[in-house]
Amino acid sequence: MKTWKCEVCGYIHNGDRAPDSCPACGADKDCFSPFEIITVDREPLTAGVWQCGVCNYLHRAAVPPSSCPVCSATASLFSPLHSPDAAYSGDNSISSIVVLGGGIAGLTAATEARRQSPHSAITLVSRERALPYYRLNLTRFLAGDITEDALQMQSQQWFEEQNIEFVSAEATSIDRELKLVHLRDGRRLGYDRLVLTNGAHPFIPPFPGATRNGVSVLRTIEDARSILQRLTPGIRIVCIGGGLLGLETAGALSRQGASVSVVEGFSSLLPRQLPPRAGAILQQRLETQGLQVLCGESVRELAGDESVQGVLLESGKLLPSDLVIVTAGVRPNSYLARQAGLTVHRGIIVDDRMVSSDPAILAAGDVTEHRGTLYGIWPAGYAQGMVAGCNAGGGKAEFTGLAPSTRIKVLDVDLFSCGQIHPEDASTTLHEHESDGVYRALFCRDGQLVGAVLYGDTKNAGFLKDIVESGRQISEFPGLAELFPQL
Repeated sequence: MKTWKCEVCGYIHNGDRAPDSCPACGADKDCFSPFEIITVDREPLTAGVWQCGVCNYLHRAAVPPSSCPVCSATASLFSPLHSPDAAYSGDNSISSIVVLGGGIAGLTAATEARRQSPHSAITLVSRERALPYYRLNLTRFLAGDITEDALQMQSQQWFEEQNIEFVSAEATSIDRELKLVHLRDGRRLGYDRLVLTNGAHPFIPPFPGATRNGVSVLRTIEDARSILQRLTPGIRIVCIGGGLLGLETAGALSRQGASVSVVEGFSSLLPRQLPPRAGAILQQRLETQGLQVLCGESVRELAGDESVQGVLLESGKLLPSDLVIVTAGVRPNSYLARQAGLTVHRGIIVDDRMVSSDPAILAAGDVTEHRGTLYGIWPAGYAQGMVAGCNAGGGKAEFTGLAPSTRIKVLDVDLFSCGQIHPEDASTTLHEHESDGVYRALFCRDGQLVGAVLYGDTKNAGFLKDIVESGRQISEFPGLAELFPQL
């Protein structure tokens, strides 16, 4: 059975062939691409884990690397950490596996651990009361496109059939010496392997007035319910943040009849995915659909008394609002790991097998930092969860990273972004072409295509993605010159 990834929303599908349409976002079959997770042979006992003393990168080999691939530190700055084989001693020694976190990484980890270790006791712990659900579909739920029941990934019956215990509770501490997880309700869960998939939390900048009533985020199903309860005809809403979540949220609420404004601190929308010109074209399109978009604006204060009444910008402009939704990114929930003494930088540091600085503890998803990268996207959470669950259950798998690639639909606009779209130096050449509402941008360096952006027409997305990821010379792809004569 193969694994397929929806390039629009990141949904992962298991099956011999891609589905006719994505059950998460409705994208067509041709928007799916194969998604490979690498399994590896067990390494010899002489292999160990080396930690970079500068950035904490973990390297698995008999000797440290000549230089750190993340920060370029020399081999002398690496120190031995632990023997990896302590974490992979076979199913017979793994009687209990605990997974903390009920998102896609946690559910996938528990599922794969059960496949690898049929007889182990597996417990999935989630702070949320709801069973695991499609977080990426919350904006569609806000828009009224789907019901709350359609969000659920697995039913209680499925957990019973898989013999995976689902526990709705909050973990308060980890005792690594006794291998215990302490829950707030007083329970203690013992483990042979612990998988941390406890995700991330929304970041709310320290705006004056950020704690007023009517200031919200969109991360959980509870957040979505709270926002829907506040919706009334003509309600004025300000979304702070012009990234993917901010625009999807704004679009969803606009369709519900709200008057919506978007405030973005950067000079253009989707600054991580689009070059400025494409961001400007998108802004014009959204404004024609009734959204007010303000780029290059910073928030001074969320004005009001007990409840928010407006967003005051540094320019002096006041946006009246009955509800403010902050979509300014997320931060890993690394508190438990720090408290337990694990190595944490921005997220929990893991090696390619998703093993932390403690060989009995693995991590995956938004809480994880792998090779210096915090992914924060659904496909990475799925892949890391599968690798962590496989290894926690006694199997052997590796996660070697994902190429940055985004294919999305903002309201009715198709977008694709892949590779390095922000030039690191003057050696990168940008080729742009725009006509009839279609925009294309290619980023070239040293004879290679290192990044690509498509707006309005994404039919060549797969072709460009393959070229970017290949690392080969542009001259080896004659079809590219036919599509883009300006090269």
